[in-house]
Amino acid sequence: MAAHRPEGPPKLLGVVAEYETPTALVHAAEKVRDAGFQHWDTYTPFPIHGIDPAMGIRPTRLPWIVLCAGLTGLTTAALLQWWTNAVDYPWVISGKPFLSIPASVPVYFELTVLFSALTALGAMIVINGLPEPHHPLDLKERFGRATDDRFFLYIQARDPKFDESATRALLESTHPEDLDDVMEDQSSPAGLPRPLVIGLAALVCAAIVPFVLFVQARQTMTDQPRIHMVPDMDFQLKYKTQKASAFFADGRTVRPQEPATIAVGQLDEDEHLHHGRVEGEYARTFPSALPVDEAAMKRGQTQYDIFCAPCHGLSGAGDGIVSRRAQDKEQSMWVPPTNLTQGYLRRMPVGQMYELIGKGVRNMPAYGPQISIEDRWRIVLYVRALQRAGNATIEDVPAAERGGLN
Repeated sequence: MAAHRPEGPPKLLGVVAEYETPTALVHAAEKVRDAGFQHWDTYTPFPIHGIDPAMGIRPTRLPWIVLCAGLTGLTTAALLQWWTNAVDYPWVISGKPFLSIPASVPVYFELTVLFSALTALGAMIVINGLPEPHHPLDLKERFGRATDDRFFLYIQARDPKFDESATRALLESTHPEDLDDVMEDQSSPAGLPRPLVIGLAALVCAAIVPFVLFVQARQTMTDQPRIHMVPDMDFQLKYKTQKASAFFADGRTVRPQEPATIAVGQLDEDEHLHHGRVEGEYARTFPSALPVDEAAMKRGQTQYDIFCAPCHGLSGAGDGIVSRRAQDKEQSMWVPPTNLTQGYLRRMPVGQMYELIGKGVRNMPAYGPQISIEDRWRIVLYVRALQRAGNATIEDVPAAERGGLN
């Protein structure tokens, strides 16, 4: 808080010397350092190489303070992860451990950096005696060039070795461009201005409010939903599935299908293609809308290998890798897949086979939602080829090619 200045003549606060070049400032700093002064500083418009050793500046305590803060952040993160995952809310996820160091590394890193950064800022402010909104050097018109093209060295009168005449003589021996006394500014109040102090106090009090509200929320129960600080489009003005609606008379969000209407793309007017039937009976021929050629056969083989071969095997004999593994495990509840080359399946209408793929049978699930109508017919085409290959005789081979058979 601001204090009143004492009455009387202004007090000498120090002596400031101005130099034209960085080299002159470095030489002057070396002389002041060798003279044993402690409370003094240099002011330059840009960093000067070699000014730190010239001033005798030693490493500060700031790195050690930041190190302690980083270790504190790391410890806090480790305790936080252990408490939340292993003690307060242990949640079993696929048998994973409650406390895993690799999974916690991001939290460890973030809190370590957060504690270190905030401590570095705060410690720097405190060690440097900031904030200092006003300094008597600001009243020196020539000192304004410290941010432009001039270099200054200031020795404070509170230094134990300070003697006005001896100090001025020392600085004059460095050949400065200008040498001037720095007097106390009696026109400005000492310390921080009262409005600034009040504003900072109010800011600190306001920063405590969220933590108080957080503690209160943790200790109380309510039937109201929590405050959603970041909505992220979680609450949109729209109806969701199976939710009630006050807009429609029946109170339902999902609207029933209108009678005698068909959704776009769902008009199944070709009974042969879509249902595998002709005049109500299973079709024994492939739909005319679907080409039966080599390309259809290859597509049928690809789809068969994806959806059917794991159980029925590549040859259709029911010896797929899933079946073989179940038999190796001696699983008593396992039902072996059907051998697709059996006689009754060779005589089964292709329309019925198409329907079984789409709707499923016994342990085989329905593949209608996964396999398109056209690809179901192509699979049937390929199964017909497997059935013929699995029951082929010498008469089925053209006479010109029988010579190459063993």
